Amino acid sequence: MASTGADESAAAAQPRAAISHVIFDMDGLLLGIFFCSPPSSSISWIQCEFLGARFYVSGGAADTEGFYTEVQEKILARYSKVFDWSVKAKMMGKKAIESARIFVDEFGLAGLLTPEQFLEQRESMLQALFPSCIKLPGVLRLVHHLHANGIPMAVATGSHKSHFALKTQNHQEMFSLMHHVVMGDDPEVKAGKPSPDIFLAAMRRFEGNVEPSKCLVFEDAPSGVAAAKIAGMSAVMVPDPRLDVSYHKGADQVLSSLLDFKPSEWGLPPFKE
Repeated sequence: MASTGADESAAAAQPRAAISHVIFDMDGLLLGIFFCSPPSSSISWIQCEFLGARFYVSGGAADTEGFYTEVQEKILARYSKVFDWSVKAKMMGKKAIESARIFVDEFGLAGLLTPEQFLEQRESMLQALFPSCIKLPGVLRLVHHLHANGIPMAVATGSHKSHFALKTQNHQEMFSLMHHVVMGDDPEVKAGKPSPDIFLAAMRRFEGNVEPSKCLVFEDAPSGVAAAKIAGMSAVMVPDPRLDVSYHKGADQVLSSLLDFKPSEWGLPPFKE
């Protein structure tokens, strides 16, 4: 439901925090994919069921984490195993080799597939998918609004440089509005999420002496939310609707879509609508 002017005024009067800088995760938060087939057996071609702002049907939009899910399901099928979202939750936001070890261990593939072999198989399949990324609902509106109001923004993504280039090649205008981007293979990022390394590195690269309490992180992954909180920052979570609600804990706010975000709740300039 759209907010009224009174709602915005009340939120502005008592903001959750006084935010001056914003840091975005990328996969599942800024960028999504375009499905040409249902992402899971529980969702049919004709069902057209809306799940928050993401919908799954032939030609539906979903977050880029769906690329990884789709590919990992195919790899597991070779070993007659079924994908489990509780394992997915543990893998999200991690560096590639860390998530690969979790995948092999949790699905009992030791002796059948090494983490390195898993990454090699996954990589060849992902290369063909990444260029088809699309922006998720509400992303451009929020990014343009923050930029127009002089709010510095950064991206902190676990993707390494080659994947980042493939995913963003059709979205250069949006990423040009970011003050900077920190990637998973950056020298300052010693450990993947939930380590706070990537968010602290992103904060340090803003101009001036920025305090963690002034930074708002947007994330879709439980490990990313944990990383933001460990860094001393506020975290807004926009989770995949298939992720169990037990993984929402720790977030300062949980939204079904960036369309639901109200900047004034965080001391940021309100939308002019």
